[in-house]
Amino acid sequence: MTQAHTGSRELRRANLSRVLRLVHEEGAASRAALTRRTGLSRSTIADLVASLEAAGLVVERDPTGTGGVGRPSPVVHASAHVVAIGAGVEADAVTVAVVGLDGAVAHRIRHEYAAEPSAAATVEIVGRLVDSLAPALSGARVLGIGAAVPGLVSAADGLVRMVPHAGWVDEPIARLLADRTGLPAFADNDANLGAAAESTFGAGRGVSSLVYLHGGPSGIGSGVRLGGSAPASAHGFAAELGHTLVDPRGERCRCGATGCLETEVRFDLLLSVLGRDRLDLPDVSAALREAASPEVDAFVAEQLRRLAIGLRNAVNAFDPEAVVLGGFLGALFAEQPETLLAALRAQLMPPMAESLVVVRGALGEDRLLIGAAQLAFRGLLDDPLGT
Repeated sequence: MTQAHTGSRELRRANLSRVLRLVHEEGAASRAALTRRTGLSRSTIADLVASLEAAGLVVERDPTGTGGVGRPSPVVHASAHVVAIGAGVEADAVTVAVVGLDGAVAHRIRHEYAAEPSAAATVEIVGRLVDSLAPALSGARVLGIGAAVPGLVSAADGLVRMVPHAGWVDEPIARLLADRTGLPAFADNDANLGAAAESTFGAGRGVSSLVYLHGGPSGIGSGVRLGGSAPASAHGFAAELGHTLVDPRGERCRCGATGCLETEVRFDLLLSVLGRDRLDLPDVSAALREAASPEVDAFVAEQLRRLAIGLRNAVNAFDPEAVVLGGFLGALFAEQPETLLAALRAQLMPPMAESLVVVRGALGEDRLLIGAAQLAFRGLLDDPLGT
C-alpha cells in the first residue's frame, strides 16, 4: 500500500469522524450546514454522509417547515438505533439506561439499596438491570456499556483503585461487567464523566475550560476540562477537588485527610436540616422551597461559603472560564447564587474573578448516563467505519 493511499485513507477516516461527531454532539444538521462547519466541499459531504448512512450510523430526512425556493438540503440525524448502555453507580442506588447515538436517554431503570453493596454485588445488580432491557434493545446495535463510579478509576483499563465510602480497592469493574453482560465494558470516575457530559452536551457547551463539581450521597466529585480535554496527570486521578483542604480543624475524611471539602459540604447534613431520611437529588430544590425558614437559609448560606473556599482552590489552580455545579451543590447555588458568588469573588484575584461564570448543571441525573455511554461510543466516533 502506497504512502499516498494510506494518507488518503486516514484523511477519509478523519472526515467521517468529524461529520459523525458533529451530528452526535451538536444535533441534526443539514448537508449545507455540515459543509459550512467542516469547510469540506458539498460533494465530499454527500459522499461521507452516504457512507455513514450505508453503515447505519446516520439517517437523512427531508427538512420540515421549509418555505424557501429550491430543493432543501436533507437533514442528517445520528441514528437512534446505535446505542450504548450507561450505568451510574452511586452510594444509594445504581441507574442504568439506554443512550442513543442521537443523544436520547431512554428506558431508565433505578435500583436503590439501603447499604452499599460490594463491587461484585454491584456488577450483578447492573447485569440484572441490563438483562431486563433486552426487549428494548431488540433490533439495536449495542456498542457496549460504560460505568460511572464515584472513586479513583484507571480509565485505561477500568480498574477501580479506590472507593473510600464503599471499601472498594483494586476492583476490575470493566472486566467484571464485560464478563457479566457479554458487552465491551468501560469505566471511569463519575465526576470526570459528568464534566465531559456537561462540557459537550450541557451547561459547559462552547466553553473551552471549566471546573465541574457534583454533590451527592457519595460525596463531592469533580472534573476539569481544559481546552476541551481532561488535564494530563500521572495516574489519571487529577482534580479530586472534593479532597482539597477547606478547614484544617475539620472532621477526618474517609480518604484519611482532615477538613476536606466533602466533609464540610455534605448531603447528609442537608437531609438533617430538611428533616429527611432520604431524598433523590432531582427533588432537592423542591424540598428546599418547601422547608424554607431562617434556619434553612442560614444553613444554605454557610454551606455555600464553605463551598466557595473549595472553589477558590480550583479557580486559582485551573483559571477556568466557568464553574458548573451539579447535584445538591447546584440546588444550593440556585437558592442563593449571590451568596456563593460574593464569597468566591472576595477570595479571588480580581482578574480571575471578573469574567468567571458559575452556573448550575443542565443535564441533571442524565449526566452520568450520558458520560458513561460516551465511553462506549468513543471508538466508533474515532473511526466510524472501522478502518
